[in-house]
Amino acid sequence: MVRRAPERDVDESGVEVGAPGKAAAGVKGVLVSLQRSLQQMGVARSVKTLPLLNQTGGFDCPGCAWPDPRESDGDTRKMAEFCENGAKAVAEEATTRTVGADFFARHPVSELARRSDYWLGQQGRLTQPMILHEGTDHYRPISWDGAFDVVAGELGRLDTPNEAAFYTSGRTSNEAAFLYQLMVRSFGTNNLPDCSNMCHESSGSALSETIGVGKGSVSLPDVESADLVLVVGQNPGTNHPRMLSSLEKVKQRGGSVVAVNPLPETGLMRFKNPQNLRGVVGDGTALADEFAQIRVGGDLVLFKTLGALLLRAEDAAPGTVLDHDFLEEHTHGFAPFAEQAREIDWQRVEVVTGLERRQIERIADMLAGSQRTIVCWAMGLTQHKQAVPTIREIVNVLLLRGMIGKPGAGVCPVRGHSNVQGDRTMGIWEKMPESFLSALDGEFGITSPREHGFDTVDTLRAMHAGRCRAFLGMGGNFLAATPDTEATESALRGCELTVQVSTKLNRSHVVPGRTALILPTLGRTERDTQASGDQFVTVEDSMSVVHGSRGRLRPVSSHLLSEVAIISRLARRVLGSEHPVAWESFERDYDRIREHIARVVPGCADYNERVRHPDGFVLPHPPRDSRTFPTATGRANFTVNTPEPIEVPEGRLLLQTLRSHDQYNTTIYGLSDRYRGIEDGRRVVLVNMTDITELGFSDGEVVDLVSEWPDGDGNVERRRAEAFRIVSYSTPRRCAAAYYPEANPLVPLDAVADESNTPVSKAVVVGLERRPDRR
Repeated sequence: MVRRAPERDVDESGVEVGAPGKAAAGVKGVLVSLQRSLQQMGVARSVKTLPLLNQTGGFDCPGCAWPDPRESDGDTRKMAEFCENGAKAVAEEATTRTVGADFFARHPVSELARRSDYWLGQQGRLTQPMILHEGTDHYRPISWDGAFDVVAGELGRLDTPNEAAFYTSGRTSNEAAFLYQLMVRSFGTNNLPDCSNMCHESSGSALSETIGVGKGSVSLPDVESADLVLVVGQNPGTNHPRMLSSLEKVKQRGGSVVAVNPLPETGLMRFKNPQNLRGVVGDGTALADEFAQIRVGGDLVLFKTLGALLLRAEDAAPGTVLDHDFLEEHTHGFAPFAEQAREIDWQRVEVVTGLERRQIERIADMLAGSQRTIVCWAMGLTQHKQAVPTIREIVNVLLLRGMIGKPGAGVCPVRGHSNVQGDRTMGIWEKMPESFLSALDGEFGITSPREHGFDTVDTLRAMHAGRCRAFLGMGGNFLAATPDTEATESALRGCELTVQVSTKLNRSHVVPGRTALILPTLGRTERDTQASGDQFVTVEDSMSVVHGSRGRLRPVSSHLLSEVAIISRLARRVLGSEHPVAWESFERDYDRIREHIARVVPGCADYNERVRHPDGFVLPHPPRDSRTFPTATGRANFTVNTPEPIEVPEGRLLLQTLRSHDQYNTTIYGLSDRYRGIEDGRRVVLVNMTDITELGFSDGEVVDLVSEWPDGDGNVERRRAEAFRIVSYSTPRRCAAAYYPEANPLVPLDAVADESNTPVSKAVVVGLERRPDRR
């Protein structure tokens, strides 16, 4: 039975605000999961789909990249190895709602562009290729061959391959990502922007410099056996809910958890695990032993202070705090780091962090007493101007006590997208190293370009400058994911061609180039049958485990192609029949792709055999495996990082963007953020009640948010996002929060993190301005 999508759009005038939730998950989470599944999929598809989610022989969750339990680690998977938001992600993808030619005939693009992101996503699955010709207002059906001809023709008319950009979402499988970068480099460019440019690029930059590998250094058993876990700038209750089960195990084994966040996130306060009796009928588990409610942008100063306190503790009791053997054998730069690190200006520290001295000292004591420490973080750290120095400072603190390359200790950047880490491993990066490019060329008889390509921000800059005229998006929702919404819309509309490979309707489809194509693809939940039989794909989680994923549902439309098939056919059309790569063989049998991956990608030898193991396999990580650090010095590097606190003028607030609980990245599942007590609306701004009063506003008033940025010439650039309801909330003084993508227009394109070029979405100076129709 086809379930109808909503005809009416969102009316946020009835937004309701209540008390924030007291515990995450529990029976309520189970009931919401079932409700959304039945609403989107119905009983039969729900029963067929959910039991296979994150199971051996099933399919990988399209949501976050938190790892699955592995039998080889002595753990077992639960019957329901998924969370509430994982169930929502599956329900959204496996919905019976469809968007076909009749939908586009009824709805002109100009109308769709006025719809909300939520309404667009609720319309359902795309079912056939569609084209929007220049000067028209309706998408119309096109054959697959016709679509590939259009793409090949437009790419062939470019003056240089560098006038095209090829974006990748973290939903793309390893096999599709490997083929995609092979096609792009065969075409002649390294313009491979991806979603990692906007999230964990700062993590990769900092970790590559300090420990030599831009990935986390811990496993799931490491996390669950740690004495101390610091969760910094991360909301696992919404973004990585299965992580809460691991933190519960930390507490059950006597470990401690420290939450460092501007907002009190319900999941870090108390967890009611629905898989055990205590979570169903009891009070659940209190997780955070310390909640450090830090001011936005204060993390670098906090970790510099923690490092200083560890050094002072060592000075007071020599030989009892620092790991001198590790420092001597495995690190570089300790002396210059220590020389500047001991000074603490407590007045400045308390102002910048918003934390009291005694709490910071308690956390330092916990670090000094722990034998196994892990620091986890997400975009609450990576999307600041000083994100890279902040993460380097976290590494400094861990190195002081030898907390890299030992069981239960290390760095843990938590990826919020299913395979964003795997895509990078497979070559989706605008500046892959020479070793990878040489191996790729030798394997396929091609010549890859060596000039670095565009990342996401540079792609948008190139579009504005007329140096990028064609855009192909392999999954994702590029427009809603990027900052500076107005500039991104203008950039996409200025392209001669935009192509979106997608499962569902989203914002990027309704802001087209002069010619626009929608190419519908199979979802993670659907059966992928090719000439050699049913296929499976592989993904890599946040902890470097590569494993298989096999969809089981009948595809929602007979017109869908897999991402692998789309890339293989497009490559044949664009590159010609004389190209040395055997593209046809890849579409017939994905094992052929994995044979090449095994010979090109480091750590992937015997790929076909190893991914067929029920647990998959773990990619090598020298710092974790052998305390070998492939840096320029051959050791783990201490760094000296100088904080540059953000100046917030009087009468202004420092805004961070975040997700609601009913959201996954840019996908809006619904309008309920029950952990924060907000229902039936998203255009809200969370502000401390004292600030609301001092600024002359009232709780519930509707205002415009106006951001302010220095433009480099001594002037201030102002940007406006309209009609946000003020919600009194527990935020640090002079700090605020609002959901993205609604708040994305406030972040200019040139506001980026040092070194990583990641958009600065977590520290936006804003003012609140009354509207003429305020109420």
